[in-house]
Amino acid sequence: MAARHDSQEDPSDAGSIGLPDFGDNIDPMTFEQILEMDDDEEEREFSRSIVFGFFEQAENTFKSMDTSLTNEDLDGLSSLGHFLKGSSATLGLTKVKDSCEKIQHYGAHKDETGNNAVSDSGLCLERIKITMKALKHDYSEAESILRRFYHDQPS
Repeated sequence: MAARHDSQEDPSDAGSIGLPDFGDNIDPMTFEQILEMDDDEEEREFSRSIVFGFFEQAENTFKSMDTSLTNEDLDGLSSLGHFLKGSSATLGLTKVKDSCEKIQHYGAHKDETGNNAVSDSGLCLERIKITMKALKHDYSEAESILRRFYHDQPS
């Protein structure tokens, strides 16, 4: 029996709905699952609302993380890292998710893998400071890519 060929590309192909190259910032397969929920591929109202809601959530979470870091609140940082990890993973923001996971672990007095205890709170805070710089940089890159994708770049 001959294979059926549609005008649609094989969904297993990366970028099967015309996604740009996101590099290693965004997992295209995960992001594509969000895009598949859009009713209109031109307007992309559903996915746009999720992505732009994430931007707002991330910015607010960064402010809370900065406050928790100033207050040396490792438990709070662990919780905020966990929170942002989940929403960034949903969108396929790989680097953001990875940094959030490290912050979650460091806040829980563990190493970046979460497998080994770290008793030195100062060391955990220092590692969080370093990781937060990377997190904010990676978030900025992902935000820029997604704003271009949704044609929402400031002029």
